[in-house]
This record gives sequence, C-alpha cells and structure tokens, in this order.
Amino acid sequence: MTAQPQNAVATQQKPVDLLKAVINAPSVQDQFKNALGDHKDAFVASLIDLYTGDKSLQTCKPQAVIMEVLRAATLRLPINKALGFAYIVVYNNSVKLPDGTWTKVPTPTFIPGYKGYIQLAMRTGQYRTINADLVYEGELRKVNKLTGEIAFDGEKTSDKVVGYFCYFELLNGFSKTLYMSVEDMAKYAKRYSPSVGKNTTVEMLIAKANDGIVAKKVGWEGNFNDMALKTTLRRLLSKYGYLSVEMQTAMANDAEESEMASRNTMLADNANAQVLDISNTEYEEVDGTNVDRETGEVIQAASTPQGEKSADAPAADATPDY
Repeated sequence: MTAQPQNAVATQQKPVDLLKAVINAPSVQDQFKNALGDHKDAFVASLIDLYTGDKSLQTCKPQAVIMEVLRAATLRLPINKALGFAYIVVYNNSVKLPDGTWTKVPTPTFIPGYKGYIQLAMRTGQYRTINADLVYEGELRKVNKLTGEIAFDGEKTSDKVVGYFCYFELLNGFSKTLYMSVEDMAKYAKRYSPSVGKNTTVEMLIAKANDGIVAKKVGWEGNFNDMALKTTLRRLLSKYGYLSVEMQTAMANDAEESEMASRNTMLADNANAQVLDISNTEYEEVDGTNVDRETGEVIQAASTPQGEKSADAPAADATPDY
C-alpha cells in the first residue's frame, strides 16, 4: 500500500537537479558559451553553488533563474555574493491569475553591485580615477552647489555613517563628485526599491546604515550600505560618466533603476491620457482684449480716450444699481 507513494517521493527531482537539467540543454549551453567562452564551466559551477546555498532561489523556476544569470554572464560579472559584483535577488511579485485573483510569485532578478559598476567603468579605459565610499561624521566639510565641488577633508569624529560619495575623473580631465546623505538614500530606497517591505519605514532603513549587522540576504534590508554605494555610483555615472554599451546594458537591467523608470513612464503615459477637444470652445473677450480663434493671437483693442464713450459701449442706466 505504501510502496507507491514512497517510490513517488524517491523519483521526485530536487530543485538542484532540475536546474542542472535546464543548464545541460544545448541551447542554454550555447548561450553561456557565447557570453563567456572558455570561462563557461567555472561560471556554471558558481551558479550551481549559488542555487544550492540559496533556499529562496530554489522556490523560483529554474528557467527564470538562468535567464537572470545570463544577464550577469553577458556582462562578465561574477554572481558570487561575497564578491559583490552582481546579485540574483528574489522578489515576490504580484501576478494576476486567469480567474482574476492575485498571487505572489517568487521572481529571480539580476542586480549589479557597486563593484560591478566600477568594473564596467574600468573596462572602458576612459577613467583615470573612480572611487566610492562611506562618509563618516565630521568628514563632510563643504558642499558648493554652484560648482558641484564637495570637500571631504574634515576630521572623522565618530564611526557614524552620514552619507555616501562617488568620484570619477576621465582621461580628458573632466571630473565629477556626487554626495548623498543617509536620509536621502533611505527615502530613495523606500520609494523605488521593490525589495523594501511595506512595513519597513525610512527610519528603519536609516538605522541599518549603522547597525553593523552583516545579513545573509542581499538588497536594501540585507546590506544597506552596499546598495547605497551602488545607487550613488549609478546616478553619477548615468548623468556625467562615459558609458560603454556594457554599462548601458547593466543600467537597463538594474531592477532598482527599472522600477524608477517604470514609474516615470507610467506618469508620462497617463498624465495626458484623456484628450480634450477645445475646437468648439467659446472664448470670452475680457478687458478689451480680443483673441484670434484660428491663430490664438491676442489682439489688444484700441483704447478709448478718457471722457469719451466707445461706439459699442451701452448707455449708462439712470438708476443706480444697489
């Protein structure tokens, strides 16, 4: 009686076995080969190690995991969490079912790390210097909003993190610096990051900048400072830096940036969704001003000398209107 269920359990494939089966598909092997060349096997081995040690990734479909990992492979960024070049983070996205109900589906998502952005910038050969780091209390001395110059030559007074900076200088001499405070970074994360929980407040995120806890999970709630450094780098480079095709691809694939862009796109698409027809709108002439209905030109009527009546002016009523 119990032999059949036991056999069913024995033959049930483990998540790691399912992942390996997908990896061994010829089409998937070709994609890794095209992206990594001779380094394919080492990268695939790191993928299996990552998947084996991450229970949240094992809740995702193997095909979806490999699709996100291929984004990192295309950019030649290692996915080992300890290295900090790229991460595969699991988001519980809301998906609408055919019956109209909604359910949470674990979705793997590729996120470049701040070290990944630095690596991609160095590959361009256009940067003489690029740096990003934490700013401690007392180090920030002056910010010149007009010139963009920021002085960090103050003396450190405590181990409290107050902000983050990124600086780069190109080979042609152009340089730029960006500073973001912990408070501004926490507000940004709360507004745009899909990894921040609804119950997580800005104050809770600010506290994570100085709690000194090394969490196992990645993202804003797992490693706030690393995510903050990445955001500072990305915002500065995307606005002022030299962007190679690889860097543009990384920014386009960044889940944090995509979330921000999707909201801006939604506003742009829906802000003027309703078309207003004003072709038959009646215009009112006010204060002697005429409007050409075809051109929209405002035509000032000729003024009437004081003491004289206009030909079109109505006669005054003898009885005052109280």
